[in-house]
Amino acid sequence: MADSSILPALLAVIADRKANPPAERSYVVSLLNGGTDKIGPKITEEAGEVVEAADEPGQAGREHLVHEVADLVFHTLVLLGLKEIPWAEVEAELARRFGVSGIVEKESRGKPAQS
Repeated sequence: MADSSILPALLAVIADRKANPPAERSYVVSLLNGGTDKIGPKITEEAGEVVEAADEPGQAGREHLVHEVADLVFHTLVLLGLKEIPWAEVEAELARRFGVSGIVEKESRGKPAQS
């Protein structure tokens, strides 16, 4: 079975839009051109919408949550593209934390653990 993850394809499009902005309008290019001043508020907005959607009941709520998480991940990927941080670095960080208590991991960074 082929790799079912869409993330590599999305990251490739984001990198291509950054390196070769198309002549036609592009939402990705508009975000990249706006930098963190434009992408940051979108991530904050989408994160809030994820939390709101999580409380919606039934199948419609589930579908809305999936939609909002997709928006959050997309905008986060654009930010990573802006900063030229490959997804492999995020995966490596997740792997580093795997099997480590969240409390212990936060304490190792000097941040107080929250309940």
